[in-house]
Amino acid sequence: MSKPTVLILGATGFIGRALTTYLVKQDLATVTTVDKTLPECAYLSKEEEALFSKTTFMQKNLLQPKAIAEIWEGAKYEYVINLAADTKYGHNDEVYAERVEHLSLACAQEAAKHSPKKYIEASTAQVYEPTEKPKKEDGHTDPFTNLAKYKLKVEQQIVKISGLNTVIVRPATVYGPGDRLGIAPRIICGAVYKHAGETMKFLWTKELKINTVHVSDVARALWFLCTAPTKSGAIYNLADKNDTDQGKINEALEKMFGIKTKFAGKLMSGMVSKLSMDSVVAEVNDKHVAPWFQMTKEKGIAITPLSPYIDQELLYKKHLSIDGSAIEGLGFKYEVPNMTDEKLREWVKYFVDLKLFPDGYLQ
Repeated sequence: MSKPTVLILGATGFIGRALTTYLVKQDLATVTTVDKTLPECAYLSKEEEALFSKTTFMQKNLLQPKAIAEIWEGAKYEYVINLAADTKYGHNDEVYAERVEHLSLACAQEAAKHSPKKYIEASTAQVYEPTEKPKKEDGHTDPFTNLAKYKLKVEQQIVKISGLNTVIVRPATVYGPGDRLGIAPRIICGAVYKHAGETMKFLWTKELKINTVHVSDVARALWFLCTAPTKSGAIYNLADKNDTDQGKINEALEKMFGIKTKFAGKLMSGMVSKLSMDSVVAEVNDKHVAPWFQMTKEKGIAITPLSPYIDQELLYKKHLSIDGSAIEGLGFKYEVPNMTDEKLREWVKYFVDLKLFPDGYLQ
C-alpha cells in the first residue's frame, strides 16, 4: 500500500522543519517540501538536514503565482499544509497584505484547482480577544497583533474557496527547538541577565497569560488533522495543559540560568504603556541586544539569527489564553502537556550545537 502524499509549504521554517522531521522519521508519508530558503541555509540541525534529503524539495518564492503553479505540475498531493507566510512582528499593513494575505490565498486558490483531500492552514491564537478567560474555537475574535489581523483575514477567505476542504489551526505560542520568535527572545534575555549578573524585569505581572504549545505537538496535530474526520472550515486550537503565564516562564528561566526575576506591576506598566511605550521598548531592547552581541562574539559566534529583541506589539497587557481541548475530542493527545525548564533547555542545546547560541550559561 502506497504512502499518502503530503505537500508542506514553508517547510524550512520553525514548524515546517518539525513537521518534516516527524513525517519522515515515522515514515508516514511521501513528502514534498517547499520554501524560498534552501535547507542548507535555514540553520537546520544535522539530523534535520538528513531528513530533508529524503523529501522532494523545491525552492520557490510563493509570492509569485507562476512559482505556486509549478509546484503542482505533474504532481498530485493528497494533503497540503500551509506553513508559509511572514511570521515576524512589527511589519506594516502593506507587508502583511502581501506576505500573509496575498501569499496564503494564492496558495489555497491554486490547491483548489487540484482537489487535495484536505488543506490545512496554520493561523494563530492571537486572533482572539486578548482577555484572561480561555477561548474556545467559537470565541470572540479581536486580533492583538498586526500579523494576527491578516491571519484572520486569510481564515475568513479561504473557507469560501469552492472545492477546498479546509481546516484552520490556531496554535498558542509555539516553542521548542528551532524557535526564534515565541519564547526564544525571553530565553535569550535570561542568558543576557545571567551574563550581566542582574535581576531580569518584565512589564505587567506574573499572571499575564502567554499560553504555549510545544512544536512537536503542533507537528503531530497537523498530521493528525489530515486524516481525522473534520468538516470543511473547521477550526482547532492548539494549547498545552500548562496554562502558561509570564510567571511560569520566568520560573523556568530562573532554574535554567540561576537568575532572579521580577515584574514591574500593573501601575508602573500602565503608566509606561500610556506615556512612553515607544521609548521604553527601544531602551529595553537596546539594553539586551548590545550585551547579546558581546556574548556571542566572546564565544566566537560571528553570525546568529537569534536575538533578544521583543517587538512592542507583544509587550502590552494582552492575554493569550485559549482552550486547546477540542482536538482531543477527535482522539489527539498532547505528548508535552507542560512547559518546563527541561523543555526550554532543549532549545538552548539545539542552538548551542549549531554554534548559534553561546555555551556555558545554563545552570
